[in-house]
Amino acid sequence: MHKLVTTVLVVLTVLYPLGVYLAMGHVAPQWLAVLLVALAVLRAVVTRQRFWWAVASGAAVLALAAWWQGDALAVKLYPVLVNAVLLVVFAVSLRYPPTVIERVARLTAPDLPPAGVRYTRKVTAVWCLFFVANGAVAAYTAAFSSDATWALYNGLIAYVLMGCLMGAEWCVRQWVKRRSALA
Repeated sequence: MHKLVTTVLVVLTVLYPLGVYLAMGHVAPQWLAVLLVALAVLRAVVTRQRFWWAVASGAAVLALAAWWQGDALAVKLYPVLVNAVLLVVFAVSLRYPPTVIERVARLTAPDLPPAGVRYTRKVTAVWCLFFVANGAVAAYTAAFSSDATWALYNGLIAYVLMGCLMGAEWCVRQWVKRRSALA
């Protein structure tokens, strides 16, 4: 049951930009903001991850802004918030290791060699740069683009870019592993 609830919450989170786009003009932004906070709080409760509590807190601030302003900008800034929280989590892990990527790597390779630790630091730094760039584009689309462009970028293109980064990193990792095995 827990996996089903988690899966449903992940799907709802991924589909958030599409849902907002479809609801605009039919549902007041203030109520979309309330749904956003509820979704983030549910993710925090179900996953028990501090990350989602940080997102839920930020979502609450955005919801207050949506209620105060009465427009959808605050609701459209949610992807910026998620990128900002991810940036902080990844950047803090660079300062206070192990890095996020090292922790993930150690799930399959508990005895990660020093070269692997160095590699995971570099990958973590690359993800930090990605979150900066992705968050900047998300902010730009929220503030200056049409609702359709915002939904397209934040509901599809950003996910494709994340997938491309993951795929490129996997290819680089395979190359690095082969190269180090030959050395």
